[in-house]
Amino acid sequence: MSLLNIFVFNVSTVIGHSMQPTLYEGEKLVINKITLSFAAPGRGDVIVLHDPSTGPDRKEYLVKRVIGIPGDIIEVKEHQLYVNGELADEPYIDTDIEDSDFPALTVEKGTYFVMGDNRHAGASKDSRFFGPVPLSTIVGKVEYIWWPLSKLGAL
Repeated sequence: MSLLNIFVFNVSTVIGHSMQPTLYEGEKLVINKITLSFAAPGRGDVIVLHDPSTGPDRKEYLVKRVIGIPGDIIEVKEHQLYVNGELADEPYIDTDIEDSDFPALTVEKGTYFVMGDNRHAGASKDSRFFGPVPLSTIVGKVEYIWWPLSKLGAL
């Protein structure tokens, strides 16, 4: 069981509000670690990664959504997210981006642009603040919510 936990899957608890309205604090998740051995994360995947930030608010892990894959151009203008020049379709958010706009940037090879689903001002520490993250910092893909039972199912 320990080997499965180390190499194949992990169970994690959501701490914080950066992924609301998709995930809420206290929910339990099943993280698929082995999937990264066979396929790179895709745009829209919810992942767990090592927190690349520094400082007193640094956490061990973050849960974020992949917004940009290598080669994508990411931009926020007029509080709207654009991927490769097109307005992103984000049915999982409940508000426009309340933080500052930022100019277009190209996601470099081997890196991923991640954001929390909570787009309220200051609600998510993500690639808008620490930049694209290398694949090596990504732990796995969130596959299921297993608690509470009312939300049991694939993500």
